[in-house]
Amino acid sequence: MLWLLLIGIAFLINVNAEEKYTSQYDNIDVKRIIGNERLLDAYVKCLIDGERCTPDANELRKILPEAIKTGCEKCTRTHIEKTKQIVDVLMREKPEIWNKLVAKFDPDHIYSEKFKDRLKKEGFNV
Repeated sequence: MLWLLLIGIAFLINVNAEEKYTSQYDNIDVKRIIGNERLLDAYVKCLIDGERCTPDANELRKILPEAIKTGCEKCTRTHIEKTKQIVDVLMREKPEIWNKLVAKFDPDHIYSEKFKDRLKKEGFNV
């Protein structure tokens, strides 16, 4: 789902189909990234244009299409929880960034609408 494209879930690497994405980056402070315009901008540029990617952001960029299409089958619970936090903030407070990411990774709005409905059911205010 689209929720993976967001910044704090930059902790994923390629793995075999039966495995989960790595938990190596589970301690990344996603609130710090979202709250820092410079960091957030760097992650967004990497995801959208492939510019100046850090190793973790580059890995996210590589696996993102698969994760979106599979509904994040390989995600751990931590990945999902952090992604929900990020998406909630981006949808409510930074819609211009959210819209850029959707245009890049979900131009037909197939996955983003499903995820938005899921967030609402779980009590997020989107």
